[in-house]
Amino acid sequence: MSELSTLPDDGFALIDRAISTDRVLALIDAIDSIQHGPSRRERDGRLYALRNLLALPAVRELAESASIHALVEPVLGPASRAVRGLLFDKTPGANWKVAWHQDRSIAVAQRIEVPGYGPWSTKAGVVHVQPPIHVLQDMLTLRLSLDSCGLDNGPLRVLPGSHAHGLLSEQQIQTLRAQGHPVTCTLAAGGILLMRPLLLHASSAATSPNHRRVIHLEFAAGELAGGIQWCEP
Repeated sequence: MSELSTLPDDGFALIDRAISTDRVLALIDAIDSIQHGPSRRERDGRLYALRNLLALPAVRELAESASIHALVEPVLGPASRAVRGLLFDKTPGANWKVAWHQDRSIAVAQRIEVPGYGPWSTKAGVVHVQPPIHVLQDMLTLRLSLDSCGLDNGPLRVLPGSHAHGLLSEQQIQTLRAQGHPVTCTLAAGGILLMRPLLLHASSAATSPNHRRVIHLEFAAGELAGGIQWCEP
């Protein structure tokens, strides 16, 4: 697909208005229906993050929809499926910034000591591990904007081509950042950002924090080693 043409070299692709307004509103309603639970994160009484989002039928249906698989399968193949779902929102009470980094950890069901997997950590009760690099290279992240995200909403910034350098040290990150030309990923509601996990990315705090709801879905096609299972298979 021509809309994916930038993905191999740049490590990301922007697809404007990929999801209909009606579906976006239905997803917002489904998320708003989750009033309690360990996956819900609030600050000042306002939701800013959700884990285990694939447990929500509307999100699982989205992840398995033909329109989403038309974007994912050309990259990962027909065996690809969503293995984790998250929601992020920037609000006046939770208006964070994120330094330049790679996504190097995956969420798994349990800790099993397997060569090449580690270090391990636990976040909000969910086990995470850094897998071998080939696992990350065979993954794709899809970020669906539920709200229009302009320059004042703390949009994601990415460094094109940085995914091709493998796992980076902090010094290498700073060097690439100084030499590179970041792209700011603004999107209208219903727009999608596809990106490789090893792509360097960052975001600033919103200068006008309102809603900047993003459904973050991670896709993979392969299995993990030694009996390790994805957290949300």
